[in-house]
Amino acid sequence: MLQKINELKSRIEGLTAASAADVEALRIQYLSKKGEVSLLFNDFRNVPADQKRAMGQALNELKNFATDKINSLREAVETTDTIDADLDLTRTSSPTPLGSRHPLSVVRDEIISIFSRLGFNVAEGPEIEDDWHVFSSLNFAADHPARDMQDTFFIQRNPDVLLRTHTSSVQSRVMEKTQPPIRIICPGRVYRNEAISARAHCFFHQVEALYVDRNVSFADLKQTLLYFAREMFSPETKIRLRPSYFPFTEPSAEMDISCNLCGGKGCSFCKGTGWVEILGCGMVDPNVLDACGIDSKEYTGFALGMGVERITNLKYQVKDLRMFSENDRRFLEEFTSAR
Repeated sequence: MLQKINELKSRIEGLTAASAADVEALRIQYLSKKGEVSLLFNDFRNVPADQKRAMGQALNELKNFATDKINSLREAVETTDTIDADLDLTRTSSPTPLGSRHPLSVVRDEIISIFSRLGFNVAEGPEIEDDWHVFSSLNFAADHPARDMQDTFFIQRNPDVLLRTHTSSVQSRVMEKTQPPIRIICPGRVYRNEAISARAHCFFHQVEALYVDRNVSFADLKQTLLYFAREMFSPETKIRLRPSYFPFTEPSAEMDISCNLCGGKGCSFCKGTGWVEILGCGMVDPNVLDACGIDSKEYTGFALGMGVERITNLKYQVKDLRMFSENDRRFLEEFTSAR
């Protein structure tokens, strides 16, 4: 009898139904008074007394199993009958065109991909920051202009809470918690108290990179920059470094690339010079390393930072920065192929 129970259970397990009528037919076949499960209960009287307990339990489990199976088939066909499987209730009444990735997202991801191939990992931090991570730990003087309210957004007139002005704050947070080697790239949105125009905005996007280890040199920085420029723009791209000043790097430099429109010959875009500035960089100042808990006598490092809007302008010749944040579909549709 146990063999009959197992065989019947196996058959019930494979049951299917396409309609409510099919389900009702299966219910009659297996669970009605003259159904196959009921007939097994009729045979129960012939089971030896010492097997009745085990057989009774097996029969009850079979009946429950058959009942659950029939009920699940009934729910399935009722759902199918009620809702058309081809009908998407989330669709709008009129066709909606497909969107595309934002040009800033396309360029940011490309920058991250290039540095990832050099072994840099992505690091992120809060946009609402404190003075230590944005300024003090990065060697900004107490009277530095960036600390003024006309340059920085402070929260509720609190001089210690502000919207970050650069993603260098992520670098200081990582250096505080991690000992070298450190090789990170920090993408994110930053804020500065500037008048909105075609060339400036009160918020924009940066990607910064940091590499700290033993014996890191300016030559390592230069080779990294050359690799990035040729991967981002073209294999023929040339770079040049001009001395500059940043509180958190020493020596510091600004990097230009040969104009990707005229090939360095001179045009209106590069103002006839053949060069276009794209980023700032330098060797991490020993004061910054020491402030973040890293021994500047043992470790050196370089840092670099660029505006994502600036790189996007160079790649796609977008002349008005406001276009990136106005959400104009006509503008965004121009980048559909960039997905």
